[in-house]
Amino acid sequence: MIQFSALRARLGVHGTFFFGLLMLPVAGHAAEVSVALLDLTQHWVGFAALAIFFVAYALVILEEEIHMRKSKPVIVAAGLIWALIAVIYAQQSDPVFHDTAATMIRHNLLEYAELFLFLLAAMTFINTMGERGVFDGIRGWLVNQGFTLRSVFWLTGLMAFFISPVADNLTTALLMATVVMTVAAGNHKFIAIACINIVVAANAGGAFSPFGDITTLMVWQKGVLDFTEFFALFLPSLVNWLIPAVIMSLAIRNVAALPIHENIQLKPGAFVVIGLFILTIAMAASGHHYLHLPPVMGMMTGLGLLKIYGYVLKLRDKKQLSKREFDGETPFNLQDETQTQAPFNIFKQLQQAEWDTLMFFYGIILCVGGLGTIGYLSVGSQLLYGDLGATNANILIGLISAVIDNIPVMFAVLSMMPEMSQGQWLLVTLTAGVGGSLLSIGSAAGVAVMGQARGIYTFFAHLKWIWAIALGYAASIWMHLWLNAELFNGIPIS
Repeated sequence: MIQFSALRARLGVHGTFFFGLLMLPVAGHAAEVSVALLDLTQHWVGFAALAIFFVAYALVILEEEIHMRKSKPVIVAAGLIWALIAVIYAQQSDPVFHDTAATMIRHNLLEYAELFLFLLAAMTFINTMGERGVFDGIRGWLVNQGFTLRSVFWLTGLMAFFISPVADNLTTALLMATVVMTVAAGNHKFIAIACINIVVAANAGGAFSPFGDITTLMVWQKGVLDFTEFFALFLPSLVNWLIPAVIMSLAIRNVAALPIHENIQLKPGAFVVIGLFILTIAMAASGHHYLHLPPVMGMMTGLGLLKIYGYVLKLRDKKQLSKREFDGETPFNLQDETQTQAPFNIFKQLQQAEWDTLMFFYGIILCVGGLGTIGYLSVGSQLLYGDLGATNANILIGLISAVIDNIPVMFAVLSMMPEMSQGQWLLVTLTAGVGGSLLSIGSAAGVAVMGQARGIYTFFAHLKWIWAIALGYAASIWMHLWLNAELFNGIPIS
């Protein structure tokens, strides 16, 4: 337990607003730093911070309507919230408070830096595999097989479930949605149902792997669960997808899909990149488990290996271009810059990372960290885990994540850091991961597919099947409570 100095009676010109201020134990997100905190939950700064956060998040929710990237409002909100906090702490007469804001910001920045670098490495690998034609190859194989629509429904769902644990649920959902829209062009009813199935499958598949979703990644990086412990959620996640999939498949006519033939060839080095990605995952997992290193170390080392291999590919491409020039061929297509045969450049794949998403995480982590410093996470922890109990609270977390993005929800839980058994941490990981499937706006995969299948896969098209998805949600929780019952009786993890 962190020891704090007593709060002195003199609180400066704002003393009347601080009547009854208490020294709080720091919320879980500050468990490693020694700072003195004020309870600002009833102060005007606390109310103002909440208002700023809610306004910013409302703009995030309206991103598709107002066409403003989601990172912009939360970054501004983070700056305003911490400015308010810093002003109050700077006004305290006791110097023990003066460095609190800076210390807490640096702590949150450290957490963000680990997540940022990890995701940057993963995104670069995914982009490189895409550039080498790996995902086009998967799509081409599927569309060339002449499957029936019902077969396409099941295959895209199955592949979404098993690819998302490695390639993340967003990338997987977009890939499978492209397949569905290609083989069933014009069949809006089938495309809508298949997209729902893909979103549910991708979210479910991402829930049992540290690499499948940002929330599972955060839990793993925090050290709450080991890499292999996530696999206990495999069957509950499978049930979460299978139940609504079986129900929705009954609404699909078993007719042939459109006959399509695509000739897609992988670029040189595609399988080497896949191998490097697998090696990188192994380094991140083994380094964390055996050497107690942050997973980001393994990911960044793997990124370094990828960049070295990118250099090899660049030399190969330059050699081929020189040979074409010598033979009198035109190495560049000046009419279409997208077809320019320029040498491979790994930094182009780095540039294509989802920078808006990465900046969004910065804003969210700093906003939630600010609310935690004010004291709201301690209040929330007591309301959820003290009053409702861990099981009810964790189920509710999943329902909340259907409306609010699961990333700030899970970061808030990790900031609260309630004392829970391994089974309960797995439960909240499961519910936060699959709860977003209840609504199309509840997950990044759903929002992305709505944009891809605009006007076909919509909020209301998804809402029509919410009852079937809810059955899967409830069944997956029951499966986990029954299958992993022994994990709920262990020593609480805090």
